[in-house]
Amino acid sequence: MDDTHNGRITKDGIRIHEAADFEGMRIAGKLAAEILDEVIDLIEPGVTTEEIDSQITKRVDAAGATSATIGYRGYQHASCISVNHVVCHGIPGPKVLKNGDILNIDVTVIVDGWYGDSSRMYVAGKLSRKSERLIQVTHDSLMLGIEAAKPGNTFGDIGYAIQSFVEGHRMSVVRDFCGHGLGRVFHAPPNVLHYGRPGQGPVLEEGMFFTIEPMVNLGRPETKILADDWTAVTRDKSLSAQFEHSIGITADGAEIFTLSPAGRFHPTYGE
Repeated sequence: MDDTHNGRITKDGIRIHEAADFEGMRIAGKLAAEILDEVIDLIEPGVTTEEIDSQITKRVDAAGATSATIGYRGYQHASCISVNHVVCHGIPGPKVLKNGDILNIDVTVIVDGWYGDSSRMYVAGKLSRKSERLIQVTHDSLMLGIEAAKPGNTFGDIGYAIQSFVEGHRMSVVRDFCGHGLGRVFHAPPNVLHYGRPGQGPVLEEGMFFTIEPMVNLGRPETKILADDWTAVTRDKSLSAQFEHSIGITADGAEIFTLSPAGRFHPTYGE
């Protein structure tokens, strides 16, 4: 863990950041969100996921920022692009998008040492009713998780808000992956589970920075990792969706660092 900046560490290993640190996260988060806004117009049937990633790489470079994922544990791309039944960590490549495909694009940038991490859903062509329902429930579960993120609540409260909502819609929350602390590091305590019981886990304090990034499956929650050691897919081949924001706990709630400047975080924004 990087200890070159101020703030204390809780007994659970979670860094409490200073008020001045919020500005660094705002700048990094805004760039990640702008990049995710800009790729919207690229997403259409016939485009490959590597073409999308190439544009993201160029945009990161043009901003004078650094991709947090290029070189991370040997990963070689500026984004993860997860299509249909891919849950997360899909590797950009020659895969051609087809009409009705849904995809999650996950981008993390480093600006002046601060990490901005966000992902959201997109559709190539026409969105099916089934996919639209999945995307809506996943989006709403993230926002309910963020509503529960305030001082005095626990991480279990966040997980419970997400899990109870998703399961109430007869979908499942992936348990094999979770959100994470971040700031001047990519991944730090705590692990932010998207399921849980009210009142359990560490208590939230002002100055905590972390991601909430629920993955929701239309079918069962189990996943498996493919032979590339990255790509996670649903075991039952059901569709999966994910949304992710980076947030900071404030005196009375949470500040979202990765809000879409164009108001296009949700793929049906124009309808």
